[in-house]
Amino acid sequence: MSRVQTVTIDPADSDQRIDRWLKRLFPHVTQGRIEKMCRKGELRVDGGRVKASTRVMAGQQVRIPPMPDAVQAAPAPRTGVSAADAEMIRGCVIYRDDHVIALNKPPGLPVQGGSKLTRHVDGLAEALRFGHDENPRLVHRLDKDTSGVLLLARSRAVASDLTAAFRHRETRKIYWAAVAGVPHPQMGTIKYGLMKAPGHGARGEAEKMICVHPRDVDSTEGAKRAVTDYAVLSALARRAAWMALVPVTGRTHQLRAHMAEIGHPIIGDGKYGGSGQENLGDGWGAQLGGEISRKLHLHARSLTIEHPVSKAMLTLTAPLPAHMKHTWDTFQWRESDVPADPFEVPE
Repeated sequence: MSRVQTVTIDPADSDQRIDRWLKRLFPHVTQGRIEKMCRKGELRVDGGRVKASTRVMAGQQVRIPPMPDAVQAAPAPRTGVSAADAEMIRGCVIYRDDHVIALNKPPGLPVQGGSKLTRHVDGLAEALRFGHDENPRLVHRLDKDTSGVLLLARSRAVASDLTAAFRHRETRKIYWAAVAGVPHPQMGTIKYGLMKAPGHGARGEAEKMICVHPRDVDSTEGAKRAVTDYAVLSALARRAAWMALVPVTGRTHQLRAHMAEIGHPIIGDGKYGGSGQENLGDGWGAQLGGEISRKLHLHARSLTIEHPVSKAMLTLTAPLPAHMKHTWDTFQWRESDVPADPFEVPE
């Protein structure tokens, strides 16, 4: 065991969660151990108690209690990325410079590890160094089954800037989706709050969100306000619609829960739209049947953000995954027929 230590937060480590900061110093210490230290008040910042999610800032003093030696910790998981996985994740790169990397994340690949999730973007980041000394860092997330633009930072300082930009909503994210039925009106805003359903754990794929009417959000424990802008780009009679969705807020499963709540679940979303094949155009049923894939039809199409170093506006666009491209071809929906940002007001 080490002795009690007091460490000053370096400017390069500013504005990150204390559990992630501590894991970099003591990679053998488990998340559960860190959370226990927080609960017992053993881990402190400037003398005050903290949570695992507390963000540390440059110049703060962190009291670290005695930590177990690495030899006493559980064996570290196998490291290294297979040649096949390295080729796969490098093939997902759609933009790269000295400071950031953007991927077109494939559907089905988790962003981070968790229960029974051993193959994920974070674990494959070693293959994305491209000559740098450290792995690129995640600065935001996509659901496992959602494809599209995923941005990574190539240094701690850039990660801090980008994380702040996402947290303060200084980004523009547009998703494409195919949904059951056709929403009316064809452009609008959904303002249902969201709260975690009971009995599904704190995190992970088992988690499910419940919509709460806007008037009840403030009086409902655990509910958070959530806002989604939507626009219908094209329709297949009354059976399905090609949607552009903008998550004004960034809640868990926000787009999926919001579309289901207004009666137009995203195609392939068995969690929120039911798994039935029958869809008669009444705005329900998350499967269209026939040759249309049962996979989730939700894609992070574009991301616009100020570059953390050059300060130029950077717009990243990701092509549709194969199953959604097949659906678009089947319905004769053409990308060239719609604007890049249907919400943009013409000058």
